[in-house]
Amino acid sequence: MMLADGEIVRRFLEAKLQVHPDVVSYLREKNDPHLLERVVSGIPHGTLVVSPAHLPELSPVKDGERFLPEPDLEVIAGRAGDSPEKNRFEDFFPYFRDRYTRLAEILRSRVNPVPIEALVRSTRYRQEECMVTGMVTGVRTTANGHRLVDLEDPTGQVPVLFNKGREGFTDAERILPDEVIGARGRLSQDGRLLFAEQLVRPDVPLTHAPFTSPRPGKAVLISDIHAGSSTFLADAWERFAEWLPSSGAAYLLVCGDLVDGIGIYPNQEEELVIRDIYEQYQHLAELMAAVPKEIEIVISPGNHDVVRPSEPQVAIPEEFRKGFPPNCTFVENPATLSLQGVRVVMYHGRSIDDMIGLIPRASYSRPEEMMVEMLERRHLAPVYGRRTPVSPEPKDRLIIDPVPEILHTGHVHTSGITRYRGVLGVNAGCWQAQTKFQKQVNITPTPGRAVIVDLQTLEPKVMDFA
Repeated sequence: MMLADGEIVRRFLEAKLQVHPDVVSYLREKNDPHLLERVVSGIPHGTLVVSPAHLPELSPVKDGERFLPEPDLEVIAGRAGDSPEKNRFEDFFPYFRDRYTRLAEILRSRVNPVPIEALVRSTRYRQEECMVTGMVTGVRTTANGHRLVDLEDPTGQVPVLFNKGREGFTDAERILPDEVIGARGRLSQDGRLLFAEQLVRPDVPLTHAPFTSPRPGKAVLISDIHAGSSTFLADAWERFAEWLPSSGAAYLLVCGDLVDGIGIYPNQEEELVIRDIYEQYQHLAELMAAVPKEIEIVISPGNHDVVRPSEPQVAIPEEFRKGFPPNCTFVENPATLSLQGVRVVMYHGRSIDDMIGLIPRASYSRPEEMMVEMLERRHLAPVYGRRTPVSPEPKDRLIIDPVPEILHTGHVHTSGITRYRGVLGVNAGCWQAQTKFQKQVNITPTPGRAVIVDLQTLEPKVMDFA
């Protein structure tokens, strides 16, 4: 019998205890009534709220032995030249195989799955509780409102039904094509359908505790400058540039859509003040040259930049870097950095479009929620074949592994900050006023903002220059 959230919470209330949601999630995944009783009986007298710190296996342990690189800025993944310029169609198979293998391995640290072929062909598992992992090859809502998912592993495929009346159905509503999940449940008597009782995602471990820098340091996070656009907010940028020298920042991270580009959307030339792509990057170089030379600048591309649209996107080519100061480091999209040992994943965020279109109640006004969706799936762009093109490589560079301290995105032009299981998620906004297209689709940007993060505490502060 599955342990339900309500049953777990009720047992703690009987003992006059409140319980943290992470503890409930952990006990539900373990599905062990004896463990629940041991936890309840082992809580020290006088405790009001049972937190992960009360469970030895959940007690956060900081990575105090993390190697601190020299210099303080290191590009761990996504260096210029890491991705090949061209890929072959036949590379998609190893790409998706790598995605499944690595995410399934993360799941196996928490569950013990049965190969789908063994599950379906053998009568051993009929009407017996079991666990499978697989990639979602299809997902739909039935006429009765249930969620029906086609799940595939290297051995076979099985349809999985998530009943709308079961606890946690809202998680099943958010299942996306091509994500890798685990499902615990019971197989039908004919072996053709798995009735799911629990959904498990790779997720950030409950044990994750962020590393913090042992010495002072601050990073400023921005995105979506759109240099060359008639709606670029030059006055706000000037105030930002005047503030930087006194900010105490050692790093400036610019997360894509550096310029407005050419021919990105119909009639774009009507909204450009600089209509030459080389001149747009020259103007951007002038903006970067005004940044104090003591600040290390990291620049990654977005879908408006002069690189291939498919992800991972290569770094801005050399021919467009003329005039940029020597304190600029050009990286790919996505890229993983180490700032004094603090890991930062920079991802422009094109996949947010796909997730907002598929996840109920998602909104462009709350980009922080989509960063949590990425972290739960441990993937920056789980959906394939929609608005986010993917370049096949032997290794899926969009998997979030290892777990960073900071996830930095952009693209949607609206600011949002979240903290999920110790990971700080930041979308600072943009430096462009509302465009005609944004008016048509009712998107209200939050321009002229930067987020400065203290690397010793991981505390963010929003600076508004609009």
